[in-house]
Amino acid sequence: MKKINTALCSFGMSGVVFHAPFIHVNENFNLYGVLERSKNLCQKKYSDVKTFRTLETLLNDSNIELVIVNTPNITHFDFTKKTILAGKHVIVEKPFTASVKQATELIELAKENNVMLSVYHNRRYDSDFLTVKNVLDKKLLGTIVEAEFHYDRYTPELSYKAHKESPTEAVGSLFDLGSHLIDQSIQLFGMPLAVSGDLDTYRPNSKVVDYFDVKLFYQSHRVVLKSTYFAREPIPGNIIHGRKGSFIKSKADVQEINLMSGKLPNTINWGEESTNEKGFLHTEKDGKIIKENITSLKGNYMVYYDAIFNAIKFNKTVPITGYEGLNVIKIIEAILKSNRLNKKVTL
Repeated sequence: MKKINTALCSFGMSGVVFHAPFIHVNENFNLYGVLERSKNLCQKKYSDVKTFRTLETLLNDSNIELVIVNTPNITHFDFTKKTILAGKHVIVEKPFTASVKQATELIELAKENNVMLSVYHNRRYDSDFLTVKNVLDKKLLGTIVEAEFHYDRYTPELSYKAHKESPTEAVGSLFDLGSHLIDQSIQLFGMPLAVSGDLDTYRPNSKVVDYFDVKLFYQSHRVVLKSTYFAREPIPGNIIHGRKGSFIKSKADVQEINLMSGKLPNTINWGEESTNEKGFLHTEKDGKIIKENITSLKGNYMVYYDAIFNAIKFNKTVPITGYEGLNVIKIIEAILKSNRLNKKVTL
């Protein structure tokens, strides 16, 4: 079957690490083109790739079937809209858009133009998240009472990327890191009934949100989402308590580290965590108290790309639809409102 000619809208970290390697080694895709305004970085790594200097020339190339919008957050809406109107299938990086209004418009446009639209929430395919989901699916903890998920770092310096530090729409850790945690929480528990959010700025000279403490309210439990850039010694990123037991798991997916070191996702034992990062389960089963370490499932972002191929070529279910991306933005908007009004906001 003919490969899907795919083009990247940039070749920064996202393109270099999270997209190009998977497209390159997947036999169903061809890394056909890349948008680079002045450099030829992608060609140095992938000699057969075609370099475009403008989005318009890229979209005018009839050979391109799929476009990946992996540009700065503020451009997602504009780039994705133009791609859809050009009749191309599109993957847009998280956060999907800056607003619910923008997300809704893109979803409707994709329908009208009969193109596939997917949002790249790749952290659904992290080893730690897959392991947490497996524990919950097996109902090993009983009815969930509380869950807490962290995306902490120790990076007190401002980013050298100006677009990440400019106080514009869709910028800051709530949109960047929070999008991952919110999407994962929805996957585990569905949409919350209400939210509350505390946002702040702690890095010297920072002009964007770099700290958040969010609570999602469900009928029978609460979910806390937190992130700070000052966690030199982070606590486990996944903590879940149920009426029967608890599960604690570090945030230890190795894919990003391996990709940044130059490893390709077709290597042996791809996505396999160190045995030192096993989760800890303390629960009750058949009247017996159990304390044991749980080996993590393997992470694999390639699962997403395989599903994209099946969606385009065989009309299978789209992985991470525009509607799913929209739900994340709905919650982010509610969190921003909660922080502004200093009160809980109902969804």
